[in-house]
Amino acid sequence: MKKVIIIGAGAAGLLAGIAAAGEGAQVTIYEKMRMPGKKMLITGKGRCNITNVCELQEFIKNIPGNGRFLNGALRRFTNKDIVDLLESHGLATKVERGGRIFPVSDTAKDVVNKLVEIYTGLGGKLICDCKVQNIVVKEGKLLGVKTSEGFFAGDAVILCAGGASYPGTGSNGDGAKLAEAVGHTIVELKPSLVPLESDYPYVEDLQGLSLRNVGAVLLADGKKVADEFGEMLFTHFGVSGPIVLSLSNKAAQCLANGQDVEMVVDLKPALSMEKLDARVQRDFTTYSRKQLVNGMKDLLPQRLIPVVLDMAYLDESKFINQISREERQRLVKTLKSFSIPITATRPIAEAIVTQGGVSVKEINPKTMESKILKGLYFAGEVMDVDGYTGGFNLQAAFSSGYTAGTAAAQTEGEN
Repeated sequence: MKKVIIIGAGAAGLLAGIAAAGEGAQVTIYEKMRMPGKKMLITGKGRCNITNVCELQEFIKNIPGNGRFLNGALRRFTNKDIVDLLESHGLATKVERGGRIFPVSDTAKDVVNKLVEIYTGLGGKLICDCKVQNIVVKEGKLLGVKTSEGFFAGDAVILCAGGASYPGTGSNGDGAKLAEAVGHTIVELKPSLVPLESDYPYVEDLQGLSLRNVGAVLLADGKKVADEFGEMLFTHFGVSGPIVLSLSNKAAQCLANGQDVEMVVDLKPALSMEKLDARVQRDFTTYSRKQLVNGMKDLLPQRLIPVVLDMAYLDESKFINQISREERQRLVKTLKSFSIPITATRPIAEAIVTQGGVSVKEINPKTMESKILKGLYFAGEVMDVDGYTGGFNLQAAFSSGYTAGTAAAQTEGEN
């Protein structure tokens, strides 16, 4: 019987285990934390955004970090396959806004428990609180792993140790170190899906304010590099929320290149400049005898009004019936292009996903096997693969894990 060792019991590791055990291999997962799937437990705000209903090509577009590398894996184990796997074992799922799929129970723990149950039901062993210290290689041949509990022989090793984000869940960059020690190139680990920092004086005044249905364009040295639509949040350090996280991958790259980065927010994306101007004129007619700061309550959240007026160089105490056409147009322009300079990303420890990892140039996309060391496989966030929010990162982990597990189980058994 072929012996397959898996390092890490997260989304990728559990699927690799299910696939390998399903192929008849003798499988053991070593997890350094006291329980499996700790990072999965915090995904989707504790509800676990399992996957997304979108088509394959859309999936690849939503994995900007080497999504094409996963083309074969995403075909081999699809979003429908993970849903079928869970539902056939009694875990019901549902589709929400944006095609996101969640468990009906809204509890991430149910997803983790179900995957563990499926894995152990196939005869797989799970050993927690056991850290893998080295992948053991002798004369170019993979022998197994050295752990805190001793040496364990294996015909194949699947490295699913995660990235370097949320280190409290166990993904603290150890996987990259294990891969590097056996000769793999590591693309620098950087935060992806991470809040952004700004030194703008207005940011602190707006702390805690959430904006819905806004557009945002990311500029680097004045040139557009990305755009998003949805929800954002002002924090004590800068900005966060879904659209900010989606833009953060590009922001991190541009900041690393030394470019000037700013996020330009369209507070009224549903209206053209002309239609917004007409809307403002109607409000100004209604509140013509009020001061400017009190005449915009139908247009913006209260806390945002003085900030927008200040950015438009308008005196908030001025009466609306005294506002000139030029001043009104300045206000409209500010509403359509509320600019926030971005100075940094938050630390990688606060990122949802890690950008960087084992170079995909050194991994066979059909099997997830190392091109450098026969018998070593990779899956999940330890590789230089990262996607947007919406279930794309978990599906990348599931698909690559399944692909690696299936291939590893077919390795010749010698140990």
